[in-house]
Amino acid sequence: MADLRLHRISRHFGEVRAVDGLDLSIASGEFFVLLGPSGAGKTTTLRLVAGLEKPDAGHIAIGGHEVTALAPALRDVAFVFQQYSLYPHLSVYDNLAFPLRSPLRPLPEGQIRRKVEEVAKLLRIEDKLKQSATRLSGGQMQRVAIGRALVRSPALYLMDEPLSSLDAKLRNELRLELKRIQQDLGATMLYVTHDQIEALTMASRIGVLDAGRLVQVGTPREIYENPASAHVAARLGSPRINLLDRALMPALQAPPQAATLGIRAEHLRLHRSTGSVNNAKVKRTERLSDQHLVHVALDGSAQELVVAAPGHESYAPEEAVSLELLRPLWFGADGQRIHA
Repeated sequence: MADLRLHRISRHFGEVRAVDGLDLSIASGEFFVLLGPSGAGKTTTLRLVAGLEKPDAGHIAIGGHEVTALAPALRDVAFVFQQYSLYPHLSVYDNLAFPLRSPLRPLPEGQIRRKVEEVAKLLRIEDKLKQSATRLSGGQMQRVAIGRALVRSPALYLMDEPLSSLDAKLRNELRLELKRIQQDLGATMLYVTHDQIEALTMASRIGVLDAGRLVQVGTPREIYENPASAHVAARLGSPRINLLDRALMPALQAPPQAATLGIRAEHLRLHRSTGSVNNAKVKRTERLSDQHLVHVALDGSAQELVVAAPGHESYAPEEAVSLELLRPLWFGADGQRIHA
């Protein structure tokens, strides 16, 4: 495996800055996730690393070697696309073997067979090798697509939201398997997604993209607990972080420059005793397995907050409550984090 270095990479499409001065370092053996909404520049970044797009500025190095001007076939990377992109007329075995029969890297058939069977076992599809690719389920087809990348043992794996087209159950299963495989192989992976659950559960580190710019890099815990901006705070967490105007809680001590208060659902406590400055009324409750998500509206405001309450507690609509804030986060008028 190899490390990846992007230095001041930019790519513009007319007036659109898809990637804007991106600096990024990914260590060998790291599972790095780029997280952001559609249009943030995630896929363009992958395509630049793969050589499918040429940067307008900047440099790309894989394993310490400059590859900015190299053709895609010479970069020793494997790309897993969002769609399965299988060859429908070939069997599962031949789909997996296809990259190993490339004229650029030909292998003896005996070695190809050993590699294909090894990867098929790793992906738990060894009993499907003789089947046509068109006779597989969605999850099995995505395993084959991932397997075509794994058989090559490249320097770097690039993955463009490979699980997004699957149903929730299959996404959960393959998310766990993909992380297991990455750890077993010690592979270097650059994975892009808009799904915060994928980022939080799989990444060694997360990079949050916003309009082509990398706005924060850190471990999942660092980014969740210490977001650099309101934008980053809103990208991670389910339910989403509560963001409200600082003026709605005037009695709460805050830094002078604070314009926005951020408070996560699990950092709010409900009390039935009212009379404090943070009074509210219950609007509705979402019942989950081990907790309730209680939606409350602040007195004198239409602003609603979501509170994660223990499952044994119950609240009725229009019930009066007061709020206790445990770990508020403060943001300035520009959305940047302000530390109290």
